[in-house]
Amino acid sequence: MIIESALLIIGAYLLGSISSTYLIGRLFGDKDLRQYGSGSLGGSMVWEHVGRWAAIPVILFDIGKAAVPVWLGRYLGLDMPVAAAAGLAAAAGHNWSIFLHFRGGRGMGTFAGIWLGIFPWGLLWMVLWLGTGWRLGDSAPWLLGSVLTMPLLSFFAGGPQIVAPVSGAMILLTLAKRLEANGRPFPPPGPERLKVILRRAFLDRDVASHEEWIRREPESEESGS
Repeated sequence: MIIESALLIIGAYLLGSISSTYLIGRLFGDKDLRQYGSGSLGGSMVWEHVGRWAAIPVILFDIGKAAVPVWLGRYLGLDMPVAAAAGLAAAAGHNWSIFLHFRGGRGMGTFAGIWLGIFPWGLLWMVLWLGTGWRLGDSAPWLLGSVLTMPLLSFFAGGPQIVAPVSGAMILLTLAKRLEANGRPFPPPGPERLKVILRRAFLDRDVASHEEWIRREPESEESGS
Protein backbone atom coordinates (compact mmCIF):
# COMPACT_ATOMS: atom_id res chain seq x y z
CA MET A 1 0.00 0.00 0.00
CA ILE A 2 3.02 2.33 0.19
CA ILE A 3 3.04 3.04 -3.54
CA GLU A 4 -0.73 3.58 -3.61
CA SER A 5 -0.50 5.95 -0.63
CA ALA A 6 2.33 7.95 -2.20
CA LEU A 7 0.54 8.22 -5.54
CA LEU A 8 -2.66 9.33 -3.82
CA ILE A 9 -0.90 12.06 -1.85
CA ILE A 10 1.06 13.32 -4.88
CA GLY A 11 -2.05 13.25 -7.04
CA ALA A 12 -3.98 15.12 -4.33
CA TYR A 13 -1.33 17.85 -4.26
CA LEU A 14 -1.51 18.23 -8.04
CA LEU A 15 -5.30 18.32 -7.97
CA GLY A 16 -5.20 20.89 -5.19
CA SER A 17 -2.81 22.99 -7.28
CA ILE A 18 -5.50 23.54 -9.92
CA SER A 19 -6.84 27.00 -9.09
CA SER A 20 -10.40 27.54 -10.26
CA THR A 21 -10.11 31.08 -8.88
CA TYR A 22 -7.25 31.90 -11.23
CA LEU A 23 -8.97 30.27 -14.20
CA ILE A 24 -12.28 32.06 -13.65
CA GLY A 25 -10.51 35.37 -13.16
CA ARG A 26 -8.82 34.92 -16.52
CA LEU A 27 -11.90 33.64 -18.34
CA PHE A 28 -14.39 36.18 -16.97
CA GLY A 29 -12.70 39.55 -16.89
CA ASP A 30 -9.14 38.71 -17.96
CA LYS A 31 -7.85 39.43 -14.47
CA ASP A 32 -4.92 37.90 -12.66
CA LEU A 33 -6.52 37.78 -9.23
CA ARG A 34 -3.11 37.45 -7.62
CA GLN A 35 -2.87 41.19 -8.24
CA TYR A 36 -6.19 42.08 -6.62
CA GLY A 37 -7.39 42.38 -3.05
CA SER A 38 -5.46 40.17 -0.67
CA GLY A 39 -3.70 38.44 -3.56
CA SER A 40 -4.99 35.08 -2.34
CA LEU A 41 -6.71 32.83 -4.84
CA GLY A 42 -10.01 31.94 -3.22
CA GLY A 43 -13.73 32.44 -3.46
CA SER A 44 -13.70 35.81 -1.70
CA MET A 45 -11.55 37.36 -4.44
CA VAL A 46 -13.86 36.02 -7.13
CA TRP A 47 -16.82 37.39 -5.16
CA GLU A 48 -15.29 40.87 -4.99
CA HIS A 49 -13.54 41.20 -8.34
CA VAL A 50 -15.34 38.93 -10.83
CA GLY A 51 -18.92 38.37 -9.70
CA ARG A 52 -20.83 36.83 -6.85
CA TRP A 53 -22.24 34.12 -9.12
CA ALA A 54 -18.71 32.97 -9.98
CA ALA A 55 -17.83 32.32 -6.33
CA ILE A 56 -20.23 29.35 -6.18
CA PRO A 57 -18.40 27.04 -8.63
CA VAL A 58 -15.06 28.11 -7.14
CA ILE A 59 -16.14 27.14 -3.62
CA LEU A 60 -17.63 23.83 -4.78
CA PHE A 61 -14.48 22.96 -6.74
CA ASP A 62 -12.23 23.82 -3.80
CA ILE A 63 -14.29 21.62 -1.49
CA GLY A 64 -14.34 18.79 -4.00
CA LYS A 65 -10.62 18.77 -4.76
CA ALA A 66 -9.91 17.95 -1.11
CA ALA A 67 -12.91 15.70 -0.46
CA VAL A 68 -12.30 13.47 -3.50
CA PRO A 69 -8.77 12.34 -2.47
CA VAL A 70 -10.05 11.58 1.04
CA TRP A 71 -12.93 9.53 -0.31
CA LEU A 72 -10.68 7.83 -2.85
CA GLY A 73 -8.25 6.83 -0.13
CA ARG A 74 -11.03 5.26 1.89
CA TYR A 75 -12.46 3.56 -1.21
CA LEU A 76 -9.06 2.02 -1.93
CA GLY A 77 -8.95 0.64 1.59
CA LEU A 78 -6.12 2.90 2.78
CA ASP A 79 -5.88 3.87 6.42
CA MET A 80 -7.64 7.00 7.63
CA PRO A 81 -4.32 8.83 8.30
CA VAL A 82 -3.35 8.31 4.65
CA ALA A 83 -6.72 9.55 3.42
CA ALA A 84 -6.45 12.58 5.70
CA ALA A 85 -2.90 13.23 4.52
CA ALA A 86 -4.18 13.23 0.94
CA GLY A 87 -6.75 15.88 1.87
CA LEU A 88 -4.07 17.98 3.54
CA ALA A 89 -1.86 17.57 0.47
CA ALA A 90 -4.71 19.00 -1.63
CA ALA A 91 -4.91 21.93 0.80
CA ALA A 92 -1.15 22.46 0.48
CA GLY A 93 -1.48 22.40 -3.31
CA HIS A 94 -4.28 24.96 -3.10
CA ASN A 95 -2.15 27.23 -0.91
CA TRP A 96 1.11 26.73 -2.82
CA SER A 97 0.20 25.77 -6.37
CA ILE A 98 2.97 24.21 -8.43
CA PHE A 99 1.27 25.68 -11.51
CA LEU A 100 1.31 29.28 -10.20
CA HIS A 101 4.86 29.66 -8.88
CA PHE A 102 3.74 28.33 -5.48
CA ARG A 103 1.18 31.05 -4.92
CA GLY A 104 -2.41 30.23 -4.11
CA GLY A 105 -5.35 30.57 -1.77
CA ARG A 106 -5.98 30.41 1.96
CA GLY A 107 -7.25 26.85 2.25
CA MET A 108 -10.75 27.41 3.63
CA GLY A 109 -12.58 25.55 0.87
CA THR A 110 -10.15 22.64 0.94
CA PHE A 111 -10.42 22.42 4.74
CA ALA A 112 -14.18 22.14 4.30
CA GLY A 113 -13.60 19.30 1.83
CA ILE A 114 -11.38 17.46 4.29
CA TRP A 115 -14.01 17.67 7.03
CA LEU A 116 -16.63 16.49 4.57
CA GLY A 117 -14.52 13.41 3.93
CA ILE A 118 -13.47 12.50 7.47
CA PHE A 119 -15.90 14.23 9.85
CA PRO A 120 -19.05 15.69 8.21
CA TRP A 121 -20.18 17.33 11.45
CA GLY A 122 -16.96 19.30 11.25
CA LEU A 123 -18.05 20.81 7.95
CA LEU A 124 -21.26 22.08 9.55
CA TRP A 125 -19.26 23.41 12.51
CA MET A 126 -16.89 25.25 10.19
CA VAL A 127 -19.76 26.72 8.17
CA LEU A 128 -21.39 28.01 11.37
CA TRP A 129 -18.19 29.73 12.45
CA LEU A 130 -17.46 31.19 9.02
CA GLY A 131 -21.08 32.30 8.62
CA THR A 132 -20.81 34.18 11.90
CA GLY A 133 -17.59 35.79 10.75
CA TRP A 134 -19.13 36.74 7.42
CA ARG A 135 -22.07 38.39 9.19
CA LEU A 136 -19.64 40.32 11.36
CA GLY A 137 -17.58 41.36 8.35
CA ASP A 138 -14.41 39.26 8.67
CA SER A 139 -14.13 35.47 8.52
CA ALA A 140 -10.35 35.12 9.02
CA PRO A 141 -10.24 34.91 12.84
CA TRP A 142 -13.35 32.74 12.85
CA LEU A 143 -11.65 30.14 10.66
CA LEU A 144 -9.00 29.74 13.35
CA GLY A 145 -11.74 29.44 15.96
CA SER A 146 -13.49 26.67 14.06
CA VAL A 147 -10.31 24.63 13.65
CA LEU A 148 -9.11 25.13 17.22
CA THR A 149 -12.44 23.95 18.64
CA MET A 150 -12.88 21.07 16.19
CA PRO A 151 -11.24 18.42 18.46
CA LEU A 152 -13.64 19.39 21.24
CA LEU A 153 -16.62 18.96 18.92
CA SER A 154 -15.25 15.62 17.77
CA PHE A 155 -14.86 14.45 21.37
CA PHE A 156 -18.48 15.17 22.21
CA ALA A 157 -19.83 14.00 18.85
CA GLY A 158 -17.89 10.73 18.84
CA GLY A 159 -15.79 11.70 15.84
CA PRO A 160 -12.64 9.88 14.68
CA GLN A 161 -9.37 10.34 16.55
CA ILE A 162 -7.77 11.71 13.40
CA VAL A 163 -9.64 15.01 13.89
CA ALA A 164 -7.16 16.38 16.46
CA PRO A 165 -3.97 15.88 14.39
CA VAL A 166 -5.74 17.12 11.25
CA SER A 167 -6.81 20.25 13.13
CA GLY A 168 -3.21 20.80 14.21
CA ALA A 169 -2.00 20.42 10.64
CA MET A 170 -4.64 22.89 9.44
CA ILE A 171 -3.48 25.46 11.99
CA LEU A 172 0.11 25.09 10.79
CA LEU A 173 -0.91 25.38 7.13
CA THR A 174 -3.04 28.42 7.88
CA LEU A 175 -0.39 30.29 9.84
CA ALA A 176 2.34 29.40 7.34
CA LYS A 177 0.21 30.71 4.47
CA ARG A 178 -0.85 33.87 6.25
CA LEU A 179 2.67 34.79 7.28
CA GLU A 180 4.15 33.88 3.91
CA ALA A 181 1.34 35.84 2.21
CA ASN A 182 2.17 34.72 -1.34
CA GLY A 183 5.66 36.20 -1.09
CA ARG A 184 4.57 39.66 0.04
CA PRO A 185 7.50 41.18 1.94
CA PHE A 186 7.33 42.34 5.53
CA PRO A 187 7.94 46.01 6.40
CA PRO A 188 11.42 46.93 7.67
CA PRO A 189 12.22 45.91 11.27
CA GLY A 190 10.29 47.96 13.78
CA PRO A 191 6.83 48.39 15.31
CA GLU A 192 5.05 48.25 11.95
CA ARG A 193 6.57 44.86 11.14
CA LEU A 194 5.23 43.44 14.40
CA LYS A 195 1.78 44.86 13.62
CA VAL A 196 1.82 43.24 10.18
CA ILE A 197 2.94 39.88 11.59
CA LEU A 198 0.09 39.91 14.12
CA ARG A 199 -2.46 41.06 11.56
CA ARG A 200 -1.43 38.36 9.13
CA ALA A 201 -1.55 35.64 11.76
CA PHE A 202 -4.93 36.54 13.24
CA LEU A 203 -6.68 38.66 10.57
CA ASP A 204 -5.01 37.45 7.35
CA ARG A 205 -4.21 40.95 6.14
CA ASP A 206 -1.57 43.68 6.40
CA VAL A 207 -3.80 46.68 7.15
CA ALA A 208 -6.45 47.44 9.75
CA SER A 209 -9.41 47.72 7.36
CA HIS A 210 -10.79 44.46 5.96
CA GLU A 211 -12.81 46.24 3.26
CA GLU A 212 -9.83 48.26 2.10
CA TRP A 213 -7.72 45.12 1.93
CA ILE A 214 -10.02 42.90 -0.12
CA ARG A 215 -11.04 45.63 -2.56
CA ARG A 216 -7.56 46.73 -3.59
CA GLU A 217 -6.80 46.87 -7.29
CA PRO A 218 -3.43 47.06 -9.10
CA GLU A 219 -3.96 50.72 -10.03
CA SER A 220 -4.57 51.76 -6.43
CA GLU A 221 -1.47 49.88 -5.29
CA GLU A 222 0.67 51.56 -7.92
CA SER A 223 -0.64 55.02 -7.05
CA GLY A 224 0.16 54.43 -3.37
CA SER A 225 3.68 53.15 -3.96
